[in-house]
Amino acid sequence: MEGTILVLRKNKSFTFICMLALVLVTIGILAPYIAPHDPLKTDMINSLKGPNSMFPLGTDQLGRDLFSRILHGALNSLKMTFSLVILVFIIGTALGTLAGYFGGMIDTIVMRFCDIFLAFPGIIFAIAVAGVLGPSSINTVIVLAVVNWPKYARLSRGLAMSIRKKDYIKAAKMGGANEYQIIMRYVLPNIIPSLIVTVAMDIGTMLLEISSLSFLGLGAQPPTPEWGYMINEGRAYIQTAPWLMIYPGIAMFITVTIFNLLGENIRDILDPNKEYERK
Repeated sequence: MEGTILVLRKNKSFTFICMLALVLVTIGILAPYIAPHDPLKTDMINSLKGPNSMFPLGTDQLGRDLFSRILHGALNSLKMTFSLVILVFIIGTALGTLAGYFGGMIDTIVMRFCDIFLAFPGIIFAIAVAGVLGPSSINTVIVLAVVNWPKYARLSRGLAMSIRKKDYIKAAKMGGANEYQIIMRYVLPNIIPSLIVTVAMDIGTMLLEISSLSFLGLGAQPPTPEWGYMINEGRAYIQTAPWLMIYPGIAMFITVTIFNLLGENIRDILDPNKEYERK
């Protein structure tokens, strides 16, 4: 606990970015309670109203409050993004660690699958698979997990290969530890910090990937509020109601920027050479 407080005091920018990220997540969680209107309720009388006292960010073509939809969009977008990040992290780390530690046939099989998935452009492959599975939020997460797991598998494989040659691994084997105990006690704890940096850096990217599929109609489906699909809906009204694209775009820009800055700060803190480079 004291070490965590010391890190926060020493890295004020990291503390500030963490607070911003926490605010974003809190807004998403509390969206059903703080949204002033029902994001799904249509009211054609108030269709395409500009920002006013009743609707701070205006309304869409169906008279739905844009501010409420953006708040609920934060919940849906962040929920899908974190689900994707966790899924990719677990699958990629598990397969990469097994491949790197055991080597041999396991390594060959896992790496050949990585080569197959990396042979195709990521977003093109995701669009193709999403088109086959059908548009939905769950399918979007599954598709992007299939596209992104090889990155984590390759990284964890390289780290596991270097760790398995360490003297403490040999000492653990001589002490009677089995392979499972070695992986759980010595391998994973040493590779997870490097992977956490990658995860933090990828949150913004994965949010954009999810929004891209939703923008193309392959992700979240109406009437679910999701930033990518909201921007797509606003395209037809860019001249008459530009707020339909501007405000969801600003929300996405702010969120991606905050999580990118968070990833960079985590990388700086965990990089042992960073302090030396500054000096």
